[in-house]
Amino acid sequence: MLDIGSKAPDFKAETDKGETISLKDFRGKQVVLYFYPKDDTTGCTKEACDFRDNFARLKKTGAVVLGVSPDTVSKHVKFKEKYDLPFTLVSDPDKTVCGLYDVWKEKSMYGRKYMGVERSTFLIDEHGKIKALWRKVKVPGHVEEVLGALK
Repeated sequence: MLDIGSKAPDFKAETDKGETISLKDFRGKQVVLYFYPKDDTTGCTKEACDFRDNFARLKKTGAVVLGVSPDTVSKHVKFKEKYDLPFTLVSDPDKTVCGLYDVWKEKSMYGRKYMGVERSTFLIDEHGKIKALWRKVKVPGHVEEVLGALK
């Protein structure tokens, strides 16, 4: 179970630019690693736009923002272009990264059970350790919480 002070699991995954990145590529910087269920859905769009609208403030702290979902690279490209998102989106179609961070969970809606991403954010420090984490994120006000933890 991941907790504050735990080493953040490293991963390799493809981005919206078609590049393969690894978490260790960002050593020396704080990383806001946020997991969301699906591109271009109401809550996920609101969350992405909140990160976009506060991107200058996030960047001022020196932090890197990475959004992760099971969507394909091509869906990420469309989502990013549609909402002019200035940060990197990471594609995790086989849910490997979601599994490493324990965000692939059984969910329930209207009594129906299914597997999906539990909206979660991990703030990873310059040394690759988890500095703060939020599970079952409620979108309104979340980016402000992240900014507060970056100070």
